[in-house]
Amino acid sequence: MSNLPARVCAVLGPTNTGKTHYAIERMLAHRTGVIGLPLRLLAREVYDKIVALRGPSVVALVTGEERIVPPRAAYWVCTVEAMPQGIGADFVAIDEVQLCADPERGHVFTDRLLHMRGSHETLFLGAETMRSVIAQLVPKAEFMRRERFSQLSYTGPKKTSRMPARSAIVGFSVENVYAIAELLRRQKGGAAVVMGALSPRTRNAQVEMYQNGDVEYLVATDAIGMGLNLDVNHVAFSSLTKFDGRKMRHLMPNELSQIAGRAGRHTNNGTFGVTGEAPPLEPEVVEAIENHRFTPIKKLQWRNNRLEFGTLDTLLASLSAPSGEPILSRSRDADDHRTLQALSQIPEIAARVRDPAAVRLLWDVCQIPDFRQVSFNEHNSIVEQIFEFLHQDGQIGQGWLQDRVARIDKPVGDIDALSKRLAYIRTWTYVAQRKGWVQDENYWREETRAVEDRLSDALHGALTQRFVDRRTSVLMRRLKQKESLVAEVNDKGEVTVEGQFAGKLTGFRFQLDPKATGEEAKTLRSAALQALQPQFKLMSDRFYNAPDTEFDFTEQGGLMWGEYAVGKLVAGGDALSPIVEPFVDEEAGAEVAEKLRRRLSHFINRKIEAAFEPLIALKKDEAVTGLARGVAFRLVESLGVIPRSVIADDVKSLDQDARGLLRKHGIRFGQFTIFQHLMLKPAPTRLRLVLWSLQEGLGEFPESPPAGLVTIPAVIDAPKGYYPRAGYRLAGERAIRIDMLERLADMLRGVDTRGGFEATGDMLSITGMTLDQFADLMGGLGYGAEKGERPKVKAVEAAPAKTAEAEVVAPEGDAVAESEAEVVGETTAEATPEPAVSEAAPVEETSVEPTEAPAEVPAEMEVFYTFRWVPKKRPAEQSRPRNAGPKGKAHGQSQGQPRGQGKKSDHKGKPRTNKPAPKKEKPIDPDNPFAALMALKNKS
Repeated sequence: MSNLPARVCAVLGPTNTGKTHYAIERMLAHRTGVIGLPLRLLAREVYDKIVALRGPSVVALVTGEERIVPPRAAYWVCTVEAMPQGIGADFVAIDEVQLCADPERGHVFTDRLLHMRGSHETLFLGAETMRSVIAQLVPKAEFMRRERFSQLSYTGPKKTSRMPARSAIVGFSVENVYAIAELLRRQKGGAAVVMGALSPRTRNAQVEMYQNGDVEYLVATDAIGMGLNLDVNHVAFSSLTKFDGRKMRHLMPNELSQIAGRAGRHTNNGTFGVTGEAPPLEPEVVEAIENHRFTPIKKLQWRNNRLEFGTLDTLLASLSAPSGEPILSRSRDADDHRTLQALSQIPEIAARVRDPAAVRLLWDVCQIPDFRQVSFNEHNSIVEQIFEFLHQDGQIGQGWLQDRVARIDKPVGDIDALSKRLAYIRTWTYVAQRKGWVQDENYWREETRAVEDRLSDALHGALTQRFVDRRTSVLMRRLKQKESLVAEVNDKGEVTVEGQFAGKLTGFRFQLDPKATGEEAKTLRSAALQALQPQFKLMSDRFYNAPDTEFDFTEQGGLMWGEYAVGKLVAGGDALSPIVEPFVDEEAGAEVAEKLRRRLSHFINRKIEAAFEPLIALKKDEAVTGLARGVAFRLVESLGVIPRSVIADDVKSLDQDARGLLRKHGIRFGQFTIFQHLMLKPAPTRLRLVLWSLQEGLGEFPESPPAGLVTIPAVIDAPKGYYPRAGYRLAGERAIRIDMLERLADMLRGVDTRGGFEATGDMLSITGMTLDQFADLMGGLGYGAEKGERPKVKAVEAAPAKTAEAEVVAPEGDAVAESEAEVVGETTAEATPEPAVSEAAPVEETSVEPTEAPAEVPAEMEVFYTFRWVPKKRPAEQSRPRNAGPKGKAHGQSQGQPRGQGKKSDHKGKPRTNKPAPKKEKPIDPDNPFAALMALKNKS
């Protein structure tokens, strides 16, 4: 075939035999040399090694998209496709020579095998399967077999979640690689990603993460099998099939061996197996891989390299020429050949290509690789435009190229978007490397390289963000090294361990970052809590010495330290003695928990003593004895407010001295409620509702009403007993504060509740209601309201009266009214205010008679209500005749009707002169709000 002017040696053997390292040593032993490698990534790796040994001034790197050629270049590191022809180097090496049988690129490797020679030495590096074909094609070649440095053994199937550290999992599609990497992120803290489509810069950054231990796993395509040297202990196949550009096919044993051989670095033994949906390997395949025995390659891919550029037809014919050798099989049409065929069918292109120079130019342009892999037609369109520029102008248009590069220069977006832009920029990087194709070649080489670097960095960041939980990987490495971890908590409570965000410290409980799941969450929490133990002790000291002003309780019984929940109240022996349950992580220790419990107990006890000081004083007053002490006990038990109906009998039995003892403690005896007036202030009310809710065992505590409101809307689904503890009484659709209700009761004592009365301005004023709202309130208190209309009488001109609002802020503290008119001789503590002028209580207008009669104006109408007491009937009363009143009473007299409510009359309206027969004393009707008052009246 070809003359061998110097030594030609085929260095063959399995992976991990040091073949590439041997070739580098041999090349550096010569004055000049060229080495061809199968991948751009591997070329960059070898280039960096030689630069480290000889310096950058004598080492060149030439790939399809990268060209670094110093003036004194002596050693050329290239991809096989980019190896320079005819430079007369002393040494030539071709790595992974078994790719001569590859359907896509095999013809290029076969061409270098047949025609590339060093003037002193030529090496072919590859698998033992190439021995026979090299012997046939290069008869004078020597053979050197190198044995593997370590053993390779099969471990069978293994779940991804149980994959050992320092493993590489191989997928054969981008989607598969991403899915595996995502699974490893959730379960193992993350993985580095290596694919042939990555730029060297992105790939190196990903590999660096794996090599330095930031992540323990690598997910890669079969590109990992092409000489990349990594610290991998185990290789797992997630699939045994791949798409070869035409169809899905099973991987051959020698292809599996090439990838599996990446396990075990130098003298360290390695293992391989399967994972995911990949079936177990057949025993004969396992045996072949472990012993490196495979079927020899019998045919190589070949394409004629003696091309004829006279016309398009002659070029196409030469590309399709047969080899004439049985061992050399003509390869299927490569991408450049297919592109040439497509463009030759375009009339405009065919018209331009009329001379050999144009044919050669078209062929050069057709060799632009389809990096984007979007569609064959779109790639052909780009090639067509570039050819038209070069043929017509001699160079690609500056503005046209600038526009396309600018569209790509956007280092933002997700992984898919960045990967597509990287693939696009590779086209223009390739174009910029071709001599004479662009104006100012140095500028465009630097510009496209800079864009690629920016996109590469952005893609590395996106891959890391999506597939690596850096904090977990860092923590796992530090825990593995058994080093002490450093935790920090900033002023926002954010916890970082070794600089990695772990979660948030809310008080004395650590809340793990919700993004952490599975094994990652366990590792992160363990590391964080281990590092937080000193922090818990420091915080507990500061907590114990904090003033009460830094603490508070919530309306749901929670205990707060600033914005942090640090505990909760639970029911104790009685309402005034709740128990504190601190919120502390178990890892903080019992000492910290006890310190929190004591400090919170001190706080809540002082809060109770301050808020319920009058009530506690009543409880401790030994001068209050007898029946008065029983009433005091019931009042303390009810936290200062109790409906009168609950203890009506006890109150009725109190003499004036006993009442006086209780009044000294601020007890007010209202018609509806017995209460300690200081207990109606907002602070005691808020705390009373919490303590009462604890004792009642409520799941959700009702909230305290807004401070100062006379009436509030009815609370939906309010628990039984809520309103008295809130300081209100429900009446209709609203509830009225009990002290203001007692003032209203005082006003109602002097009106005719049976004959009917209208609301006065004072009644509306103290309730802060409109007339319609007041009617609903009175309905809730047992009164019927009859609505009517009448002509409105203008009021005397005076200062305008304030309109009653739906909600009015009432006075607090000592301004709370006292209503104690339930016994003869008792008077109201406060004087009745002057009636307010309002629509409900009009005043006649006096006017001067006009000299002329004015025109008649339609009278303006006003709405008014007439209120009457309507007692509720008991079930037994439902069967009595309509003209029969309650037992022992005449018709028209209601049991419990307040005193002074009009004359008694029979059913004809005539006054009665006879007195009712003596009757037995009946129990107080709880449905009648004036029952207590009426009982005393009847007694008197």
